[in-house]
Amino acid sequence: MERRKFMRSFMAGVVACGLIPLVDKLPKPISSRLKKYLRPPGAKPEKEFLDACIGCGQCANVCPNKCISLSGLEKGLENLATPYIVARAKACILCMACTQVCPTGALTPLEPTLEGMLSVTMGTAFVAEDICYSYAGRTCGACYHACPLPGKAITLGLFEQPHVNPKYCVGCGLCEQACIHMPQAIRVIPIKDLGTQT
Repeated sequence: MERRKFMRSFMAGVVACGLIPLVDKLPKPISSRLKKYLRPPGAKPEKEFLDACIGCGQCANVCPNKCISLSGLEKGLENLATPYIVARAKACILCMACTQVCPTGALTPLEPTLEGMLSVTMGTAFVAEDICYSYAGRTCGACYHACPLPGKAITLGLFEQPHVNPKYCVGCGLCEQACIHMPQAIRVIPIKDLGTQT
């Protein structure tokens, strides 16, 4: 009986190893349904980032907000063990601790100052006016009050309607996390995906 269990486990391992190379060859419709994610602050452009990141996990370990996770196989072999942030779950507080411990330069060291914050390019927030409470005449302003650069990255109009200024928005995702609408009425598009938006 034990031998049968061993053989079954062994064969499952062999089959799994054979499937790993296929993960990167997922058809586009499936991969496009995967959640969008942000890279930590200071991340180099995506290709350079992937070339430099060794998946050591030091950035995730030092993050006081515990917002950095490490990728599994679901994001493909090229992303395996690389750091990412899902803003809706837990956004970046821009403490810059992760940028100070990266041993390879995949994350450029930044200081937790206004100048350091303005150097971050994680993405840009976009407001879905058709579902935003403030655009329906019901005052909200949750995104504005969560923004680390209020009055610059987000300004308010009538009924606290949020207006994002891409020049100052760093893409930390705090607005997306704070949005009280389900699904969220403000989302951060990662910098790596901005060029593909239509």
